[in-house]
Amino acid sequence: MLDPAAPHLVVNSRTLYFGWLPADPDAAAALVPAGLRPSPDRLVFMNQYVVDDDSQTSGFGAYSLTYLGVALTGVDAPGGCHPGGWWTHYVTCSERVRAYAAARGAPAHAGRTRIARDGGETVAETEIDGVPVIRARCQVGETGGTISSGHHRYFTARDGRLLSSVYPYVAEPVDPFVIESLEFLEPAHPIYALRPENPLTIGFGFYSPRASFAYPGGLTAHAGDTGTLEAVPTLGRIDALSVPA
Repeated sequence: MLDPAAPHLVVNSRTLYFGWLPADPDAAAALVPAGLRPSPDRLVFMNQYVVDDDSQTSGFGAYSLTYLGVALTGVDAPGGCHPGGWWTHYVTCSERVRAYAAARGAPAHAGRTRIARDGGETVAETEIDGVPVIRARCQVGETGGTISSGHHRYFTARDGRLLSSVYPYVAEPVDPFVIESLEFLEPAHPIYALRPENPLTIGFGFYSPRASFAYPGGLTAHAGDTGTLEAVPTLGRIDALSVPA
């Protein structure tokens, strides 16, 4: 069992990260808990990524992961360039990563993400319990001299408390990059609430064959819906959070 208070580093993951406007803004907003406020446009974000080798992580091993959520207002990441986000779904093939993330409040589920590139087209598919639920297609170019870096802030919940962490990242995005389609394949699955509007409206996005990021040590307790955050030492050590068996 990985210590959920320990930080972890992932380097050179293959990553497709973008956001869109949902077909049902009210359904997306309903997934955000009290104490947080969804963005006015109810923007949905998704990160599909694959870590191909054990040597690319500080302890997670090789794995794949997709997380989705709803962008928030009033709780931007450091620098103010990215809004905070509430994780609604967190799907990974790694039992080790699921246990680590669940202990930090993530809504962790078993599943797998595959990213395949054929020439200039890349297809990213996420499955849950062996059933494909999301498929994204995009046109991608090659990496150049551009580096994208900064921080994201994501919110989770444990034991009735809202928690926040700030995640630094460095990525080498490709150019050109165009999202061609985004399909939510299972109308009966709860994840379908985040499906995109038609026509597809993209808010932001990139594909990178080399994206690196860190899970920081510790967590921060959210003080309410005022946009302020309050550090709590016991949460920084995860003393108050139970770890799944």
